[in-house]
Amino acid sequence: MRSTPEDLAHAQEEWHATYRQLAEHQRTELRRRLIRLSSQVMFHPYWQDRGTAARAALFTPRRTRRVGPGRAS
Repeated sequence: MRSTPEDLAHAQEEWHATYRQLAEHQRTELRRRLIRLSSQVMFHPYWQDRGTAARAALFTPRRTRRVGPGRAS
């Protein structure tokens, strides 16, 4: 299994942070940023050869996502 590219991991982390901010402050600029980040993450070349199950894991918070047998990141 290939590792997640740095730019994709960074975009995912920004997406989660923006989502949390948007939950607290309903602002247009946060909604726009979330849409931009969602597109950046969903259409990243990393996902091109992967199935929908891999994409389903996209928006699972990193700290609860499984990275291997018995380990969470």
